[in-house]
Amino acid sequence: MRAGLTLLCLAYVLSQFFRAFLAVLAQVLEADIGTGPEALAQASGFWFLSFAAMQIPVGWALDRIGPRRTASVLLLLGGAGGAVLFGMATSALHVNIAMLLIGIGCSPVLMASYYIFARQFPAAQFATLAALMLGVGSVGNLVASYPMAFAAETFGWRASLYGLAVISGLVAVGIAAFVKDPEPAQSDVKGSVLDLLKMPALWAIFPIMLVNYMPVAGIRGLWIGPYLSDVFGSTTTQVGTASLIMGVAMIVGTLCYGPLDRVFGTQKWVIFTGNLLCAVVIGALVLFVSNGVILAVALCAAIGFFGMTFPVIIAHARAFIPPHLAGRGVTLMNLFGIGGVGIMQFVSGRFHTHVEAAHGTETAYAALFGLFGVLLLAGTLIYLFSRDAARA
Repeated sequence: MRAGLTLLCLAYVLSQFFRAFLAVLAQVLEADIGTGPEALAQASGFWFLSFAAMQIPVGWALDRIGPRRTASVLLLLGGAGGAVLFGMATSALHVNIAMLLIGIGCSPVLMASYYIFARQFPAAQFATLAALMLGVGSVGNLVASYPMAFAAETFGWRASLYGLAVISGLVAVGIAAFVKDPEPAQSDVKGSVLDLLKMPALWAIFPIMLVNYMPVAGIRGLWIGPYLSDVFGSTTTQVGTASLIMGVAMIVGTLCYGPLDRVFGTQKWVIFTGNLLCAVVIGALVLFVSNGVILAVALCAAIGFFGMTFPVIIAHARAFIPPHLAGRGVTLMNLFGIGGVGIMQFVSGRFHTHVEAAHGTETAYAALFGLFGVLLLAGTLIYLFSRDAARA
């Protein structure tokens, strides 16, 4: 199982990479095939929405056929196949289709790991294990920053995508060979996603799951590149460095959040405090949007650090999910988290373009970041009505 989890972690590195690399390629893609910020926002949105749409069938597949076949087949066909198509792209349409396929390919890999954790490890360890997987897998965020910028400038972005397709295919084959499926849950009780949606304990958790990942994924995965380029004139290499700094902050934040529920004996207040602090930092970015590139990068890094409560939120929800619905439960939460980002990517591109046309570049980015902050704050306040999980 160690080899299998290691390969699933490598697959998640790829998943983190593919959701974040567009920010670094923004300038070169616009120059080569004419995809500007709005077009890239749409392409990023296709990745997140296809990823989110797959969570329901992925949850069913995890419970019925297991993580081994679910993750390996989708990563091979969608991840490797989509990367090949991206490398051949000559228009925004091709990029959209490629990102949609890659989103499908990446959709099961983290949840396959979480399914194994939920089925084979004590509930009290779930948040720590989930955060560890997320933190280590977030190395993909780092690779999607300066290393990707270096590869694009050295080998070309097309050759880089073909190389990623080969890597994705090899990891998929490895998952098929080494991941071991947990024993099926012994239960005569039948259930579905509808049963989970009917659970009052989850109702106040869904909104924070919907908005928690929006600012981090939106800024790191897309907007940090156009923002630094448009407002401060940063180069591709400088954007890659800034993305690297934010990516490191995200990993550190994830690993710090992992054990805090056991340290403080609460998941609810760890999640609430972290998201409230993230909203405050976003407010600072709005106020100081053009006050210097060093401050801008520092605030983006702080957003990355405080905004990584994602695994703790899933752990909070996991405490209320019955074992026979473990796969569908964790994927339902992931649907909210990733689906929220996908919707916001579509909205953010059009919102930014509209505000920029009316009020200028700096105001457009301030308004965009303000939108992220308001949505996060709203979800955090609703989360106050949630019930803390019982401690094991």
